[in-house]
Amino acid sequence: MAESPNFENSLQQLNEAVRRLESGDLALEEALQAFEEGIRHSRDCHRLLQRAEERIEMILKNEHGEYEVVPMKETE
Repeated sequence: MAESPNFENSLQQLNEAVRRLESGDLALEEALQAFEEGIRHSRDCHRLLQRAEERIEMILKNEHGEYEVVPMKETE
């Protein structure tokens, strides 16, 4: 059974794929494999960040002490 990715591991694997690609020492097939791995880890990171954002929105309380969903503000 495959382990679910966590953010820290996915980010580390993404950074490793980028490092390998930036080295310029990979054969074409290895570079394509590193790129595919990087894309997969990038998507994992994005999905995990979205889940965290959804959890934060769900647990915010309003001024009456009631839980209220408040969309996160995007930073520029």
